[in-house]
Amino acid sequence: MNVASDAHRFGRIDVDDLGHARRYRAMRVYGASKLANILFTYELARRLDGTGVTANCLHPAPSRRASAEQRPPRHRGHEAAAPVLPHPEQGAATAIYLASSPAVEGVSGKYFVDCREARSSGATYDTELTRRLWTPAPG
Repeated sequence: MNVASDAHRFGRIDVDDLGHARRYRAMRVYGASKLANILFTYELARRLDGTGVTANCLHPAPSRRASAEQRPPRHRGHEAAAPVLPHPEQGAATAIYLASSPAVEGVSGKYFVDCREARSSGATYDTELTRRLWTPAPG
């Protein structure tokens, strides 16, 4: 199981600039990393087909985090939203579901949101991009 994010929807992958050296934007890079998580999961599921091993990915629900004192300074300031966010147990529900529910036994190569299969962005079905990411660079 891989934790991705709906942020994959604004991610773009340039295989010639995987480190985003030409144009680094934090949220764009985050989205690209989550897109790569999903591409990886789908290809892994294809490669594991017939083995009995499954590979799925999920979007975690937002949840309350550690108290402000436990967070790094750059992650503070979101305390106002904490009362409306679910507890971490609720945020982890989809991961727990995928790891333990008989309902998904044998299900592989899927993206889940709120304990349900969901369609990921069109970019996650780009088999040419997936092939390029799985092919080792020459040299």
